[in-house]
Amino acid sequence: MPFICEAGETRPDTLPGALHTLRATPETIHWGYFDPAKAPVMKVKSGDLIQAEAITHHAGDAPDLLMDEAIWKIFREVPEADRNPGVHIMTGPIYVEDAKPGDILEVRYLRMSPRCNYGSNLAANWGHLYKEFDEKERVTIYELDPNSNQASALYAYDFPGKYLVPGTITNCPVCDRQPALNGVRVPVRPHLGTAGVAPDVHGRVSTIPPGLHGGNIDNWRIGAGAVMYYPVQVDGALFSIGDPHVSQGDGEISGTAIEASLDVLFQVVLRKDFTFPSPLLETPKFWIVHGFDEDLDQAMKNASLDMLTLLSDHQGLSRNDAYSLMSVAADFAVTQVVDGRQGVHVRIPRTIFPRKGAG
Repeated sequence: MPFICEAGETRPDTLPGALHTLRATPETIHWGYFDPAKAPVMKVKSGDLIQAEAITHHAGDAPDLLMDEAIWKIFREVPEADRNPGVHIMTGPIYVEDAKPGDILEVRYLRMSPRCNYGSNLAANWGHLYKEFDEKERVTIYELDPNSNQASALYAYDFPGKYLVPGTITNCPVCDRQPALNGVRVPVRPHLGTAGVAPDVHGRVSTIPPGLHGGNIDNWRIGAGAVMYYPVQVDGALFSIGDPHVSQGDGEISGTAIEASLDVLFQVVLRKDFTFPSPLLETPKFWIVHGFDEDLDQAMKNASLDMLTLLSDHQGLSRNDAYSLMSVAADFAVTQVVDGRQGVHVRIPRTIFPRKGAG
């Protein structure tokens, strides 16, 4: 049976359970890694709602604008030696009762609200055109207008040295601040760059590359109104969120999005009625499949094969018909090229399929 509702239909209700609040503190975050041995900071049941704080590791790019006392506490109290092997501040992990390997964790993202009206973009040493910019790094600070739901550049500055330490705090003097993007306004679309379940491995896994557990997918469509399906790999799923963004383009070419802390409301639903090999995204109009690899061509092939699985196993098409449909109706795009393991996503409109039971 189909695992997601058809376009135009209302999602079947899963009665909400308890509403949990998960604040980001030095005790409830893990910095730079997923780890199946990490003790959960919260236990929930299928159907429960969680109001959680997601903190950007780039808050130090403009501490006067992006950091409040609770964020300062995280930056002060989590040792630099414990911020590895990745860079993102992850809130969690959350243990989902009865979740077992082979299940699917359905996460319904309901609301994402900026914690403050500012964010940071970094043209980084891992950016796609770093060498073409003479190996110079640059920070652009954006201000968000909640009335128009747009962002505009407040100022920019050249980063001194090389941006290497997760949680770097830079106090840029006013005299070094330069105007940027005069008159340009960017749509604000809050989303999570990194979220996922714990992978079934020994030890820490970096938050930087995406993978079958989710992780740093960096798809700007993972925002309010979206549903993600994550393949559970360990008991309890051990789900965490982080790397909050307020805007990003496909590719994330300079190295980051507009990085800004978010308050996130989501519901977790444990699914034992289907499987899928990789993180799957459902939006009101599309199904979106992701492929990852160090080689962009292989990432493209991985996304293609998993879309074939979606269309054949869950829509009942033959592989031949699915292959034809992908060529004429599916859109492939580069999700990001800056996270080591590169990403491709492919989306297909949900409206092109007949309703179940239609003649």
